[in-house]
Amino acid sequence: MTDSSPRRSEPARRSGDPDLAVAVEGLTKVFPVPFRKKSIVAVRALNLQVEAGEVYGLLGPNGSGKSTTLKIILGLISPSRGRTQIFGRDSSEVATRQSVGFLPESPYFYKFLTGAETLRFFGKLCGLRGTNLTERVHGLLDLVGLTGARNQRLSTYSKGMLQRIGLAQALINEPALIVLDEPTAGVDPAGSRDIRNLILDLKKRGVTVLLSSHLLEQVQEICDRVGILAKGELVREGPLDELIAIEDRTEIVLEKASPKLLKEIEKLAARSKAKVIERRTSTTTLERLFLEATQESKSSAHHAE
Repeated sequence: MTDSSPRRSEPARRSGDPDLAVAVEGLTKVFPVPFRKKSIVAVRALNLQVEAGEVYGLLGPNGSGKSTTLKIILGLISPSRGRTQIFGRDSSEVATRQSVGFLPESPYFYKFLTGAETLRFFGKLCGLRGTNLTERVHGLLDLVGLTGARNQRLSTYSKGMLQRIGLAQALINEPALIVLDEPTAGVDPAGSRDIRNLILDLKKRGVTVLLSSHLLEQVQEICDRVGILAKGELVREGPLDELIAIEDRTEIVLEKASPKLLKEIEKLAARSKAKVIERRTSTTTLERLFLEATQESKSSAHHAE
């Protein structure tokens, strides 16, 4: 039986630790409502930590305070109370921006620029010049799969392509921490899988990823730890495998098991005072089914040619 009672997060134990990518302590944000004598509490007494090198998922329904929390961590808006730190430094310090890349939920780009020009623009804003900038732009376009569209104007890019160029600009300064707010919003399953693979690749390179997403299946595939916000409060937080585990239950997956073998297993379980809760056929996910089917269709069309 799982514990469904709300769990409050532990206070940050290592404030100022440069090995801690993000530290949030007692964070509260209150927005006053114009022309009314009331206010909205977007985030309330939030404590959380993101270890360097991990992928952390910040989850919650619309209006739960996810985007507000990310913007405070990035220093884009000020907290009402509490503080946030990036690698041991207060995130309100401009110097912390050098180690951070950010992709907002709805990024705005100059549509008259090409993909390569867009990355050169952001690279120059980050102080890159000359050969270093040229190599960085080339490498990022290859990383996000847009080399063939480097000279296309962004006005011709699909939603998925815009998200990928957004990821590339977030990586232009080689950040140690990248913050992604709904990175797969509006992207088809194939594009979503590409972004998922890119995040896993960033993790292998030692980049810390803090992301907010509504695609829970994808979060389950890539995140080491998650925090769940509801009405501005952290109601669940911890390692993903621990949070989704069902206490006192173990699943055994068998292949080519005969009905006789299954009956023997059930009898053995009964003799051991264990109980078979459910017997079911293993299933895949809709996302995997979609990707397999579309890949098979592409392969069939290729062979037909």
